[in-house]
Amino acid sequence: MQALQIAVHYSLHFLFPGVVAWTFFRKKWKKAWIIMILTMLVDLDHLFASPIFDPNRCGIGFHPLHSYFAIAIYIVLLFFPKLRVVAVGLLLHMLTDFQDCLWMLFINK
Repeated sequence: MQALQIAVHYSLHFLFPGVVAWTFFRKKWKKAWIIMILTMLVDLDHLFASPIFDPNRCGIGFHPLHSYFAIAIYIVLLFFPKLRVVAVGLLLHMLTDFQDCLWMLFINK
């Protein structure tokens, strides 16, 4: 079951932004997709955790750049047109990581 979770997680990290870029940023979808992929750099905050990776830990609310405060900032960034693609990428990243929390709660018991 954990292999399925990992496959879903990384598919969402790469494919979901591509679909959103194609749908909402059609004129510059490739650039938007790359920017959204680059927002995965927020995972650098995992380096401050011990252990760095724990499959039984919900990263939302745990890591600094995955905190509720940070997510609120990402929502505010939506209102700035020049930062909108970055904000969308960050929020898609948070949604992808949140689905891991759901796996942990409901499926990987």
